[in-house]
Amino acid sequence: MQLGRIELNLTTPPSPSPAPSLPDSLQLIGAHGGAGTSTLAVLLGGARDLGTTDHVPEASDTPMVLVARNTVPGSRRAVTARHYLGRVGHQVRVLAIVDDGFGEPRDASSRFALLAPQVAGVVRVPFMAALRLTTDPGRVSVPSRVRRALDRIAALAAAPPVSASESTRGR
Repeated sequence: MQLGRIELNLTTPPSPSPAPSLPDSLQLIGAHGGAGTSTLAVLLGGARDLGTTDHVPEASDTPMVLVARNTVPGSRRAVTARHYLGRVGHQVRVLAIVDDGFGEPRDASSRFALLAPQVAGVVRVPFMAALRLTTDPGRVSVPSRVRRALDRIAALAAAPPVSASESTRGR
């Protein structure tokens, strides 16, 4: 049984896609290991990868992107991480949900929906098969739908903060 074929051009690496413009010192933190934080930091071209919430830096006013996989355990960790980061004074501006290629379970979607009012925006980052085949995500040609997600993360992170009362107004 053949599942598919991926062709690679090993002699000429693809030109990296231009990174979106970022707010100063955009920080990404993973809700859990394997969330895709390091890869997103590279694809965003200059965002700071803080690792996971196991090692939280001192609070600051710098916008933060919380990264999680679109799995049930990932969503559970995202809820815990968002609560903890807020409690210690971090400004989580964006929840970036990285697609693992297998679809998002209903339980995960429900948890992510509970987090949506607590951030300026939720961005779902589409699955990119090419990332499984490289050790340098900066050299991968980024599809337009992924580029749109990266641009949205950068735009939401640069937007003025939204207070809790403003984010629920009109619902």
